[in-house]
Amino acid sequence: MGEALATATPPDIYFNPWDENFRANPYPHYRPLLTGPLRIIDLGFKFALAARYADVRAILIDHATFSSVQPKGMGFDEQTKIFGDAPTMLGSDPPTQTRLRRLVSRDFTPRRIRDLEPRIRDIAKNLLDAAERKGEFDVMADLANPLPVMVISDLLGVPPEEYQQFKNWSDKIIEADNTLPGMPIPDEIKSAFTELRSYFVAEIARRRKNPGTDLVSALVAAHDESEALNADELLQFLVLLLLAGNETTTNLIGNGMLALGRNPESMAALRAKPDLMRGAVEEMLRYDGPVQATFRTATKDTVVGGTQISAGMGAFVIIAAANRDPAQFKDPEKFDVTREPNDQVAFGEGIHFCIGAPLARMEGSIAIGSALERFPHLRLKNPDAPVTYKGSYFLRGLSRLEMALK
Repeated sequence: MGEALATATPPDIYFNPWDENFRANPYPHYRPLLTGPLRIIDLGFKFALAARYADVRAILIDHATFSSVQPKGMGFDEQTKIFGDAPTMLGSDPPTQTRLRRLVSRDFTPRRIRDLEPRIRDIAKNLLDAAERKGEFDVMADLANPLPVMVISDLLGVPPEEYQQFKNWSDKIIEADNTLPGMPIPDEIKSAFTELRSYFVAEIARRRKNPGTDLVSALVAAHDESEALNADELLQFLVLLLLAGNETTTNLIGNGMLALGRNPESMAALRAKPDLMRGAVEEMLRYDGPVQATFRTATKDTVVGGTQISAGMGAFVIIAAANRDPAQFKDPEKFDVTREPNDQVAFGEGIHFCIGAPLARMEGSIAIGSALERFPHLRLKNPDAPVTYKGSYFLRGLSRLEMALK
């Protein structure tokens, strides 16, 4: 399949999200996309590859021309069979998207995010305490994986004993991204999704009888009182909140710590001046963000970056490439925690800008800042060792990241 995909693209382009080697380091493959007009490739269906900052931003803010609704007949139908076709915030257009986003927006206000800070700091401290007692530190297993799922679980009202099961389900479902178009979804991924949906069905029934102050109770009330959500939408909403609420932040922490480990002068600068952390997180998002790309479908004939795009054509909107566009960022291949300005688009743009971005930024700042403060000699355990990534192109995250404490 990899060779077939490769030969279907222009000779100077290699774009294959299902190739493990491509996923491990896609950035060199983006460079040719940042010069010249927007490219059209054939992966069994014709797709546009939007990589330049101006093109990516133009598509993301034009939701009328570029729909977020999951397309049919482009090789993604197998995923739709498993996950259902009820609309979500990410996979819908106005007015549906507006209605769904409004329902959850109250739980992501600046005040609500600030109220979560003491709890996030407490979680980070306890996780780092455990790593210190153990005497070794796998950033992913010991910090980046558990912290975000514990935070989103708290928001959803999930008890602590369920955290690990939630993370297991989340990791398995994310692997669906690595299924080749038109190929069946592996049974273990189907099972994970079925189990997660069954869990939420039971939780919905429980909150209906005994509502609380958590987000699940609020969404159940929205369904019951005003029919703002139908039953399928409610289930899809909860699944999306779990996946989006922990996976992107996990990847931000892991990718950010890897960048610091490979740039020890930046780690030293953050230790010397902790107030650099806010800008450092923006640079982590730009340099090796948690989301590589998103997908849109043209609703009408249009032109982007000088290239004609036909109605119905899909577009890979490569956010990570845009964040390394030399037309927008000076020395884009350089990791610079003092970079200013830094108008990265890691969280998207327009109506689909990530509603949880402030929470992700806070969690990333606290997790990374706490680790640097706790472990003054923190460094990569083996700087020359290859790193391994989980099986998703769209969500870029490490499987492991071992760092030395002494």
